Formats: sequence, C-alpha cells, structure tokens
Amino acid sequence: MTTLPPPVTPEPSAPARPSAAVPRPAPWVGTRLRAAKAGSVLAAVLAFVAVLLAAALPRAQDRGADQALRSFLQRGGPGYTSLLATAPPERGQGTERLDATKSTLLAHTGGSFHVDPDSVVYGNWTVKGRGLLNPGLAAPSGLPPVMRLLYVRNAREHVRLVEGRWPADAPAGGTPPAAAGSAAEDGPPLRIALSQRAARTIGAGLGTVLTTSPVPGAGPRAEVVGLYTVPDETEDFWVDLGCLALACEYHQGDNAYWAADALVEAPDLPRLDGWSSTAEDFWRLPVDTGRLRADRLATTEQDIASYLTGPVAAGLVTQTGRDMLRTNSRLPELFAQARARSQAAAPLAAIGPAGVAGVALVVLCLAGALAADRREAELRLLRARGGSRAGIVGRLLGEGAVTVLPAAAAATALAVLLLPTPRLAASLLSAAAVTLLALLAFPVRAAVLLSPPRPASRWRRPVAELLVLAATAAAVSEVRRRGVAPAGSGTDPLLIAAPLLLALCGGLLLARLLPLLTGWLARAAARGRGLVGFLGLVRAASGPRRRGTAAPGRGRTGPSALPLVALLLAVTTGGFGSAVLESVDAARLQGARRTIGGDAGISAVGAGTLPDALVKAAGELPGVRTSAALWTDDDSFLLGTAEGRTRVTLVVAEPAAYAALSRGLGCGAFDPALLGGGATGSADAPVPALFSAGLAGKAGPGTYALRPGPGGELRVRAAGVVGCTPVPSGPGGETVVLPAGPATARVRGADHANRWLALGPVDAGRLRALTRDARPAPPATPPAAPTPQRTAQPAPARDAGAGARRADERYLVRTSAEYVAELGADPLQGSAERLFWSCVAAAAGFALLAVLLTLLRNVPERAALLARLRTMGLRRRQGVALILAEALPQTLAAALGGALTAAAAVALLGPAMDLSTLVGASVPTGVRLTAGAVLTPALGLAALVAAAVLAEAATSGRRQITTELRAGDQR
Repeated sequence: MTTLPPPVTPEPSAPARPSAAVPRPAPWVGTRLRAAKAGSVLAAVLAFVAVLLAAALPRAQDRGADQALRSFLQRGGPGYTSLLATAPPERGQGTERLDATKSTLLAHTGGSFHVDPDSVVYGNWTVKGRGLLNPGLAAPSGLPPVMRLLYVRNAREHVRLVEGRWPADAPAGGTPPAAAGSAAEDGPPLRIALSQRAARTIGAGLGTVLTTSPVPGAGPRAEVVGLYTVPDETEDFWVDLGCLALACEYHQGDNAYWAADALVEAPDLPRLDGWSSTAEDFWRLPVDTGRLRADRLATTEQDIASYLTGPVAAGLVTQTGRDMLRTNSRLPELFAQARARSQAAAPLAAIGPAGVAGVALVVLCLAGALAADRREAELRLLRARGGSRAGIVGRLLGEGAVTVLPAAAAATALAVLLLPTPRLAASLLSAAAVTLLALLAFPVRAAVLLSPPRPASRWRRPVAELLVLAATAAAVSEVRRRGVAPAGSGTDPLLIAAPLLLALCGGLLLARLLPLLTGWLARAAARGRGLVGFLGLVRAASGPRRRGTAAPGRGRTGPSALPLVALLLAVTTGGFGSAVLESVDAARLQGARRTIGGDAGISAVGAGTLPDALVKAAGELPGVRTSAALWTDDDSFLLGTAEGRTRVTLVVAEPAAYAALSRGLGCGAFDPALLGGGATGSADAPVPALFSAGLAGKAGPGTYALRPGPGGELRVRAAGVVGCTPVPSGPGGETVVLPAGPATARVRGADHANRWLALGPVDAGRLRALTRDARPAPPATPPAAPTPQRTAQPAPARDAGAGARRADERYLVRTSAEYVAELGADPLQGSAERLFWSCVAAAAGFALLAVLLTLLRNVPERAALLARLRTMGLRRRQGVALILAEALPQTLAAALGGALTAAAAVALLGPAMDLSTLVGASVPTGVRLTAGAVLTPALGLAALVAAAVLAEAATSGRRQITTELRAGDQR
C-alpha cells in the first residue's frame, strides 16, 4: 500500500507592493512643460512683456499727469500758488498776535493740500506808499520816489547787514505804543533798514531822514539806520514783498518814477499806520505743489475754495477774532487752466496706449491660435480616447497658469517698483485683464477646435465685416459732426476708437484684396524663367494648409487677417499721432512768427524809440534775410467808420521792406505800389493806407481822418485790404498801414522806429548784445513835471517785477526759436509725446512679433517643401528668397495699407481736433496731412519687419531643412 506524502500547505505570500504593480501616472502639467520647454519659456516671456506694459502705462500716465500739474503750477512761482490772507491790524498789536493768527491759518491745512510752516511769510505792510520829497533824491521825469514800509517776520535771516544797525538795535526815540495813533507824524522818525542798491538808486544814505511833506517837520518821517544786501534775490521769500531787494522803476504813461521799500522791526510795528492809513497784516502761505496729485485735483479745488470763501473761511474769522480776515489766491484759476490743458492733451495721451493695446490683443490671440494649431492632432487624439472637452480645457488652463501667472506677477511688481505712484487700481486692473487674456487665449482656441463642427455659412464673415464697417462709419461721422468732446467731458472715446476702427477696416479689406493681388503677381511670375518667386507668391496667396489635409492644394485657409490687423494698427496709430505732433510743431512755429512778426524782433519799451545805429546793426547780422524798421501805435483811432470811430493799430513802414516781410511771413502779402505817393505826396493829399479785412468791412472806399495816439490828425484813403499783417493787432483788433515819408512825419514820434522785425535764423544772443550796447533814444517831447505829492503804488499782492523794469531793460528782444522752445517746454505736452512714442515703439515690437509668429506657424510645412526642393537642386540662397517672397508681400501691403489708413484718419478726423492747448497758443482747428508724417512710421516698420524676416530665414531655414532631410516627412 502506497503511502501518500502529506499535503504541503503553501506559505502565505507577502502582499504585492502597489507601486511595483500599478505605476503612478506622470503629472500632466510637469510632463507637458518638460516636453515643450522652449514654448513654455516663450509663452512666459510674452505674458511678462504684455503685462509689464499693461501695468506700466497707467502708472506712466499718472506720473506724467502729476509732474505736468506741478510744473504748470510752479511756472508762475510761489506768488501764484500761495494763499494770501490779509486783515486790518489791531491797535497797538505786537508780534504775538501775528504768530497766533499764523498758527490758526496753518491748522486748517494738511488735507488735500499742504503748507510748510517754515515757508510762511507774514508781517505787516503799508498797501500805499508815500512820495519822498527830500531834495536831491532821484526823480526821473519829475516824479519823486515812492516808499512803502514793511515789517516781515524773520527778515534778518534772509539779508546781510552791511552798514549801520538794525532798526530794533538803533537808539530808541519813538513814541510808546500806547500813543501810536498819530505818533508817526508828531514823534521821532521811524527807524528803517533799506537795501543798499535801492539807497544808491534813489540817492539816500545812512542817516538820511526821509520826509513826506514839503512843510518842514510835518508829515511822517523815516530815518535810514541800516543798509543791507540780499544774497539771493530769487529766493521765494521775496515774492510779493515789493521792492525790498532793489529799487523798481515804474511807468505812468510816458513818465517814470522809482519805488523803494524799507524794513521796520517789532518796536515800530504799532506805528506803521501812521506812515500810511492803508497798513494791513498779511500772511502768505505757499501751497506745497510737489505734493499735489492730478487725480485729486477736484478735491483740492473744493478744499481751496472752502478755505477762500467757504465754511473754512468763516471758521477762520471766528477762531482768529479778525472780522475782516480775507484770503485770496490764484490757485482756483490755475486749477481750471490745468484741467483744460489735461483734457486737451488726453487724446494724444490715449491714442498711443489704445493702439498698443489693440496690437497686443491681436498678438496674444495669434499666439493662442498658433499653440492650438501646433497641438491640434494631440488634442483631437485625447478627445478620441475619451477625454472630455471640459477636462482637456481645464488641463490647458493649468499649463497656462504655471507659466503665465508667475510671469504676470513679476511684471506687475516690476512696474510698481520702477514707476512709483500712489495709485494702484488702474495698473492692477489693466494687468489683471491682460493676464486673463494671456491665460485664456490658448484654452479658448482649443475649446473651439474641439467643438462639434457647425454647418458652414458663407455669410458669417461678410456680416461681421459689415458690422465693423458700420461702426467705423458711425464713429467717424459723429466725430466730424460734433467735433472733439467739449472741455470738461474727459477723454473722447470716439476720437480714440475711430483711428483703431479705421485700421481694423483696413486690415479686413486688405485680407480680402491681398490674395487677389498676390495671385495676380504669381501668375505674372509664372511667365518668367525662375520658380522661386512663383512658389513664394502662390504660398502667400493661398496661406497655410490646415492640419489633417494631405492634398497639396486643398485645405488652404488663405492669408491670416490677424497679422495684417496688427501691422495696420501699429502703422495707423503711429501715422495719425505723428501727423498730430508734426501739426503741433508747425503751428508752434507759425504762431511764434505771427506773434513776433517774423523770426526776430526788437521793440522799445514804453514810449521809447530804437536808435538808428541799432536798427542798422541789427539788419547786418548774419542770418537776416529780410528786415524792416517800423513805428507802431496801438492807441490810434480811425474816424468816420460804421461805428463812428474805431480803435486801430497804426503801422508806419517803408512799403517795399514791409511788403517783403509780409510776403516772406506768408501773412498779408501786398503790392508796395499800393502805398506809392505817400512818401512824396503834398501835405494836403490823403495818405494811401492799407486796411485790415475787418476794418475794411466797417469802412468802405473813401477818405477818413486818422488820429494817432501821440496826437495830431491826418487824412488817409483806403488803397487796399490785407488779411493780416506781420505786426500783431492791438486791443482794437484792426490795423492801418501807412507808408513812411514826409506825409507821415507829421505823426509825433513816427520819424523814429520803435520796432524792428526780421526773417531768418537770427541769433538772439547777438541781438541782445546789440541792445545792451545801444543808448536809448531821447523821447520825442520831454514830459511835464507832475505834482510832487502824486504817488502811484504797486499792489502788495503782486510781484514788484511784474510792473517794474530795471534800468537796462529798454528794449525787448524776441526770436521765434526761443518762443517755440518756450511753448514746447510744457511738461504736459512733453509727457504726452514721450508716452505716445513709447507706445508706438511697443506697438511696432508687437506687430513684428505677429509677423514672426505667422512665420513660425508655417514652419513645418515650409520646411518640408524646402527639403523636397533641396533634393531637386534648390540652393540655400534660393530657399531664403522663397521665404522672403512668401512673407514680404504681406508686410509691404500692410505698410502701404497702414499709410493709406493713417492718411484717411488724418483727413477724416483731423479737422475736428483743436490743437491750441497742445501748441500753447490760439491756432486754427485741424491737423495737417503731410507725406512725411504718414510714410515715416510705415516705411520704418516695413524695414524692421523685412530685416527680421530676412534674419529668421537666414538663421533657421538651414536647420529646419536639415532636420527634415534626416527625419523624413512625417505628416
């Protein structure tokens, strides 16, 4: 019997390791990014650049607006940007009361505007001065010098004592403050400190007792106890303080007199009302313009208005206990001007960013389309293997988030760091919008590719194009009908959108016409001997082949409209803005020449005249092409007009020279023979005259009586009409031109010219050197000595330099070059121009990228074609020529179309634009169309794109052909 072995019990096996049995799937995002490192890096770089521009442009606009506002306000100096509070002085008050009021005034600042406590200038001044009747004092034209007295807190810190003592340190001899009512007249003289320069000018010295009454011992008196000098006369401290630094020369008609102000100190402060009953306390609070912001301008206006005449002003009266406290400022007026200037520059400042935004949008969409076309086979395979469309799009969003979001965050942070400004909202919103577009462009395109096919519709594209055309026509017609949006309504969206819509229409039209044009060129090239041009033009006309179609001639999509739209947007934006800037420059030059009367001019101040030697030397300067010496008067009247009498500007000039000047200036050209006979006519014969167009409408042909401002009367007859004259019209707005000669010599003063005008590039420095060396001509008639007690005072709230002139300022020299430079130095215009050209450069870069992306889209098909042709004997140079023949027709057509679109935008929209604020002077409405402004951006961008295409074809073509020859055609 066979015994069976016992059964073997199998030992329990160890559990299998899950990792060894079931491999973990590789992460989708990491795998895709590692598989396409170059594409991921390029996507991140594109997102970084686009978001950086989107975040930086609003901040650059904010910084430019703030700087322009501050520069505009600072141009007039602290006198224009200060709050000037005044109040009658309290009887017997001391400096403590002034200090307490200052503290109260400062307590209500610090909201939307700030005042530096150390910059406040305050004290007491006499609004009207007194004539100084001491024998021996300087009295030009017989008018005595005038003096005001001021107490200015901390004035010692801004001057240097050179002789004598300070008034407070001089021996006391004044009346006690309690008796200050009339002590200034009956007591000892006031102790004053006078500027050393002013003392020399008026003839006073240390120890001089200045009297104000012809009766000895009567009237208030002042004793000069100290002389000082001002180290820095341009210091803001001296603004609105009259003539403390030096004597000022004022003119009253043809007569001149000196004004010299003096300082008193605290001991004599209660006695100032004895010198003049118009004494008042003052506090000048300079607003810190460096902290003002353009976006808070409306709030600042409200706060300033409340401080001047609103609730804050009422509270100040109560808190200071001064019932007559009044505060004035020119800031509200300046704020209104700043707002109008900003709104005028807004179109130019917005056209550039709008253009670059449009081009960037096209480039991001094109990049998304390129990525989707490159991965179309992969995406359809995933869809065929069960992947849902939502799941695939979600994974693509994850891919984009890994590359786009870090790049966008870094770009936004860099823009905030490089362009510091307190406003973040606009920058963050713009950056977020571009980030979202860069993130969604590829997934949205992929979702469209994976969508079920819709039935083809032949009307879908034409309807969309007609809608764009209708919107463009509506925008252009509305802008032409109503003009640019009026002041106060902000940026005009139609004026910004109209050039972009025109460019979009041009791109769509060019996309329709380009296949026809390149097809005709291809047929023409087919009749030639070579095949390179024919093949390139055929490919340019047919466009890339859709993936998944193997037949050589089927599945062609035609040229893409996106690159064309990008190029046309860039060229149209650049051409339109360039035309605006060129028109501004031309209008500035023309306005400067019309304002001056030529390219250079010299005019005598007041009633003075120009020496004959100065006129002759100026006409012989290098650069002078045409010159004329004139005598002008703005206070003449023509009698017998429809108005009875009309105020005119009278011009007496040599006919031939003045006609040449008018002809060269392009303003009122006339035949000098019209004024013939005026130089040799009899005394009784009427003088031939040229009337301005407006005056001719009020006075028909005939003889009229003319009364020049200096006196006299002569008969004139209308010999001709001129539209304008080189000499600007005066307050009356009308002009009469008479020939120089014996007949007009009867006009008092007309025998010597008081103005010289010239055309040509004249150096302003040489002109001023001539005027410094020239001696002023004596007046035609000596002035009669006025009454000694007559005094005329400068207003205390104005800078003394506004109405006063130094002794050497007898002639005013102006040139058109300096005037143009002055107009062009406006920070608002400069900021708008810099922003515009930066946007044009960015738009050109994006347009170039659009062309390169289009080339990359066709790389596989083009490489396969070149590889096949290479096996048939195609040389490398011919391969480069084939790529150029394929890419350049689109570039050249886009450049030409962009130039035409820009010209159409200027012609259609230019007449609605008012450039006066950008120019800085009143000019006719409209933008001039010039070939240079339109062709320069077009040709520049065309050359840039052509160079980039050539470089791409030369560097990458050989490598692509070699790859194709090694791997074979896998499509």
